[in-house]
Amino acid sequence: MSNNPLTQAQCEALAEKLFPKITKTPEYYAELYPERNLPEGAQVTRIAPSPTGFIHLGNLFSALADERIARQSKGVFYLRIEDTDLKRKVDGAVEAVISTLGYFGITFDEGAETDGDQTYGPFYQRQRELVYKAYVKRLLAQGLAYPCFCTAEDLDEIREKQRELKLTPGYYGEWARCRGLSYDEIVKKLDAGTPYVIRMRSAGDGVQKYVFRDSIKGEISVTANNRDEVILKSDGIPTYHFAHAIDDHLMHTTLVLRGEEWLSSLPIHLELFRMLGFKAPKYGHHAQLMKIDNGTKRKLSKRKDPELALEYYRKLGYHPLAVKTYLMTLLNSNFEEWWLKNPDGKLEDFKFSIGKMGQSGALFDIPKLDDVSKTVISKLTSEEFYDFLLEWANNYEPDFEKLLADKEYVIKVLDLCMGAGKKRRKDFVCASQAVELLSYYFDETFKPERDFPLTPDIRAKILTDFLKTYDYADDGQTWFAKVKDIAASYGFATDMRAYKENPDAFPGSVSDVAEVLRVAVTGHRNTPDLWSIMQLLGKERSVARIKECI
Repeated sequence: MSNNPLTQAQCEALAEKLFPKITKTPEYYAELYPERNLPEGAQVTRIAPSPTGFIHLGNLFSALADERIARQSKGVFYLRIEDTDLKRKVDGAVEAVISTLGYFGITFDEGAETDGDQTYGPFYQRQRELVYKAYVKRLLAQGLAYPCFCTAEDLDEIREKQRELKLTPGYYGEWARCRGLSYDEIVKKLDAGTPYVIRMRSAGDGVQKYVFRDSIKGEISVTANNRDEVILKSDGIPTYHFAHAIDDHLMHTTLVLRGEEWLSSLPIHLELFRMLGFKAPKYGHHAQLMKIDNGTKRKLSKRKDPELALEYYRKLGYHPLAVKTYLMTLLNSNFEEWWLKNPDGKLEDFKFSIGKMGQSGALFDIPKLDDVSKTVISKLTSEEFYDFLLEWANNYEPDFEKLLADKEYVIKVLDLCMGAGKKRRKDFVCASQAVELLSYYFDETFKPERDFPLTPDIRAKILTDFLKTYDYADDGQTWFAKVKDIAASYGFATDMRAYKENPDAFPGSVSDVAEVLRVAVTGHRNTPDLWSIMQLLGKERSVARIKECI
């Protein structure tokens, strides 16, 4: 009770005056939430978002690490909703958290709006008000907390003076005006109905440093907290700082992973755990997600960067496994090497390690995500990719969904586009891009915008001659032999070796002739095997497209 003008008896009387209806004690809650019965080494992790409705990449980044650590250790991964700030609450936000993370394969063992064990609930902080007040009452009785009657104007005045004196802003030391109020002064203000908050009575000096072992960053130097932070707001709801300490203790969280922007709050949190007599969980502060912007590396921003929102990836139709796989390359430095050695391995088979998490800004690179996505999609069966496209189209592209109605035809198209065996093509990045790549297989979306090789007159002759000899019943070899004959008739090289040795001797090669046909039928220069495409399209559609180009 250092620097406390109240006696022990006065502290106890004040606690009772402020919270006469709080009869349950911290000991009661310690018994209500017993130690978890888990295997040795099991980790209890959580994510605890605010219900703002904005689910971002950082949430998934942390959740993926938390989920892997808990599941690998046969522990528990739970969802807690930190809804102490009603101003930020959005209806349906919790359901959005669960559905969005669920889309990316992140599920919870217990927590808010889940079917899991509710022993350690409720998992909404506003529903735990009585729990927090029991601990506030205990801190008041111990002289470790006190009521503060400063108004918003008072606090603004304090901050302004601190700025003038170039001092660290905050409510501490001589600036903590209500810290030294006598019992009589406090009672007088309470009896007058003066609004108040409850602040912790910090024992730190803001100067002393000590070493803290961060689970990711290793040993870091921490300055002891000296600020008398608010722990209970004027509406009777705790602040995040206070609530999270009690919740992590009673829910028996063993490891808290969070962004390095929380390092500045670490001294406050550690002091709160000491005040409350709790053993603090291990903390790991991971790198923030960064991007290169005009040559400068900066943190991803909600205001500037649409790619921060997880909805961005759902709307574009990135496969959830692709996003997770890419994030794993950022989360663990040895994942990419493991993935190369185990191309068909499941993410769950990878041994996730906290020690391999990056200590500096993780560069989020969309082109790298696209490369990973191409590889992930190439490993899907045509049936799996069809199901993914259908689900995405149902939510985001109803016109495209109608084109997918003929499943048998679309599966044949995907078989051709994705390739077979070891010769798998890696053309598909996401569902929205697939809409464009598959457009020429459907009359409704075929766009005859053609970038032809060769001159118009020779193109017309090639296409006209092709139609004279074209037979839908021809196999691929016969079909190409006819294309070579047309090429030879106009002096184009049919022997690619001869063409490479002396290209000036020919107006072009058979590949140029084939490309004229390819652009006429598909509108693209780069496609799978053209004979196979024409077999899928059928004779009538193939001939009609060629005639349109003559």
